[in-house]
Amino acid sequence: MEDRRTELTEDLWEMLEPLIQAEGMELVELEYRRESQGWVLRIFIDQPDGITVEDCARVSRVVGDLLDVADTIQNPYHLEVSSPGLNRPLRKPEHFKMHLGNIIEVKTSAPLDPAHNRRKFKGALVAVHPQTISVDCQGEVFEIPVALVERARLCYFDSFEK
Repeated sequence: MEDRRTELTEDLWEMLEPLIQAEGMELVELEYRRESQGWVLRIFIDQPDGITVEDCARVSRVVGDLLDVADTIQNPYHLEVSSPGLNRPLRKPEHFKMHLGNIIEVKTSAPLDPAHNRRKFKGALVAVHPQTISVDCQGEVFEIPVALVERARLCYFDSFEK
């Protein structure tokens, strides 16, 4: 089931990214998951001047129309379009580069060190390379392969505490 969902989200990303770019925005993240109210397709969009409610409504209409025609998702779902917010997801290399020095949370799809079974990391993003990111977790730096990053997000308030 997980593999099918991953394949579906990759297909949706390929289908929706050009459409959202044509609207002058960036597709920041896309999630398709089962929640208490049923299946949810959640799309996070952004642009340099920020996102308005009207932007979300416009993207929701064009994405909804495309998905209705493409008939890619077989079960009923709720479509949500929103801004990534302060604790924004980090997915693309440029997202990580923009937040060097800030505090991030990373969850990996597999443990980096099977002996310790650690998959969650929170700390300062200290380096971004094509294949890895480096996160300083209380003085211990972890080199995390980008291919293992299941989810990453900025910890806005931890990054900008005074």
